[in-house]
Amino acid sequence: MKQFSKRLLCGLGVGLLCWSGLQAQSLDQAKKLYNDGQYAEAKPAFEKLVKRAPGNSFYNLWYGVCCYETNDLKTAEKHLSFAVKRRVIDAYRYMGEVYYSTYRFDKAVEMYEEFIELMTKKKRPVEEFESRLDLAENARRMVDKVEDVQIIDSLVVDKNDFLSAYTLSEESGSLESFTDFFQTADPVYSAVYMNQKGDMVYYAQPDTEDRYSLFSQSRLLDKWGDEKQLPVNSDTQRNDNFPYVLSDGVTMYYASTGNGSLGGYDIFLTRYNTATDTYLTPEQLGMPYNSPYNDYMMVIDETKGLGWFVSDRFQPEDKVCVYLFIPNDERVRVDSEDEELKRARAMIQDIKLSWKEGGDYASLIELAHKAIPYGKQEVKKDFEFAVTDDVVYYTLAEIKSPEAKGFYEKVIACNKQILQLERKLEEQRIAWSKAGAAKREQMRPQILEMEAKLDGLMSQPAEWEKKARNAEIKYLKK
Repeated sequence: MKQFSKRLLCGLGVGLLCWSGLQAQSLDQAKKLYNDGQYAEAKPAFEKLVKRAPGNSFYNLWYGVCCYETNDLKTAEKHLSFAVKRRVIDAYRYMGEVYYSTYRFDKAVEMYEEFIELMTKKKRPVEEFESRLDLAENARRMVDKVEDVQIIDSLVVDKNDFLSAYTLSEESGSLESFTDFFQTADPVYSAVYMNQKGDMVYYAQPDTEDRYSLFSQSRLLDKWGDEKQLPVNSDTQRNDNFPYVLSDGVTMYYASTGNGSLGGYDIFLTRYNTATDTYLTPEQLGMPYNSPYNDYMMVIDETKGLGWFVSDRFQPEDKVCVYLFIPNDERVRVDSEDEELKRARAMIQDIKLSWKEGGDYASLIELAHKAIPYGKQEVKKDFEFAVTDDVVYYTLAEIKSPEAKGFYEKVIACNKQILQLERKLEEQRIAWSKAGAAKREQMRPQILEMEAKLDGLMSQPAEWEKKARNAEIKYLKK
């Protein structure tokens, strides 16, 4: 019996030594894959390790990072949270990334701030992470100002076939993939926009370092030529792609990874200055158009009064979602104090959250897929003023009551004033963030005054619209 016990203990000892050796080998292999950025390959090994030793802070960190990098955000949050509680420094950084990716920007800011503080104490460089903190703070402001845009349809398609979801009226030009238009086998991920006249095309193509820039060409008799790189900005470290030009030939939407992009491509608006042959400083669109993911190919069909844009937010790697929306130049904010609702609207958690009560968008969705020959004008839409469920106006000329028309002119004027003030305030905030302490103190009263003025204006459009609606209903009942 004793001899058997000795053999058993000896066997257990050899087994434990073998298991320990296998674990070390597995850990070493997993760490090498991890350090090489091969997170998907390292993930199964760390998953096994964290199950065997759930209280190990570093196993939780490494497994959490692998989950984050492979887009398993829920699992990543669970394990990174554990590592944060154990004060593992890198866990703060990645926890910030998880919060950022899931639109919890307040918490992302907290994580980045704590990470920067810990890194500073260790005398390690923090410039890269200060940039992430700035992005999170900007994203937090964007959520607060999320636009009340009606997204009436969405379609998930293959990433390489997203243009199939766009049906432009002839008056708005046409879109084609770069490879099809230029008949090339080169792997260029871009679209070519041709204007209605068919004499100009806009597109992007990569340089030798695979960095995309915007170009145009003109039709010369029966062929294309006179290629020019568009002077959009001087940031040589960014990618500019997916241009679309409105019928005025001046206003251009495009996507860029620079200029303060929230993550990957963001959608920007710029205008061509004919006097100087340059483009004005690009304006970053707000949420829900932009996100911490890739957002691009903004198209506004002025004939149909509809727009499209693409996003890969919360999509598999080979898929994107094309959103159909009703453009609104006034950029009205979501009128709510509910922070979770604003977050849901910014994420586009459910497109129905953006629908007006009683709204029926079936005819507009049908119109989006309809080919409209040149010269056939659809309803002009300067705004959307719902008087009743059955009566909706899109231009001032449609409003019957002179009194109601006067009230609605005030709505337009207020929204314009709000937009101008928001732009000025954003410029002041950017200047303030780059200024020294003395200059900041000098700027503070002006910024506070502008914020107070903006707060006072925010409720006015809704008040004037209510008066306009009541006046119009009264007039129609006569």
